[in-house]
Amino acid sequence: HPAFHQSLEDAISSDTSGHLKRILVSLASANREEGGEDTDKAVDDAKIIASVLEVADSGSGDSSSLETRFMTILCTRSYPHLRRVFQEFIKQSNHDVEHTIKKEMSGDVKDAFVAIVRSVKNKPGFFAERLYKAMKGAGTDERALTRILISRSETDLFNIRKEFKDAYEKSLHHCIEGETSGDYRKALLVICGGDD
Repeated sequence: HPAFHQSLEDAISSDTSGHLKRILVSLASANREEGGEDTDKAVDDAKIIASVLEVADSGSGDSSSLETRFMTILCTRSYPHLRRVFQEFIKQSNHDVEHTIKKEMSGDVKDAFVAIVRSVKNKPGFFAERLYKAMKGAGTDERALTRILISRSETDLFNIRKEFKDAYEKSLHHCIEGETSGDYRKALLVICGGDD
């Protein structure tokens, strides 16, 4: 899904800085494996993730090589496989991976990992949140708004609209109408489709 990679790379680029950003952007743009889940590999991957988060927690040792392994898992495995890894992680640790990342990590690393985990768990929800953030507060991030709407219009925009409505109790259509104007508004509303 090149369009998804593009948005993920942009999300990472705008949210992080320096050395980490370069690693993440290169990993996000790397090719994901095709195909389904591999149970044995999922168990191993979950163990690696658990060990990374334990090291982060204890603050000891060289966490950077482990973090790189963690990022490699998050950025190269297929989505069905990663969802399986997250299930295995819960079995092994009794915790949700996103919750654990938030608890054990900090700063840019944490934000980037959370963004990737969320996008794996629920792509439409991830994009609904991005769209909301693009329109919230003073001034609209027109670039983000346009890019996400166009890139998702061929794939899962309908699901994103549904997630948006569930999360924010107003339709995406309604928000675009309120936050944009003129021909730009008309064009975006056409891409958005119906009002939910």
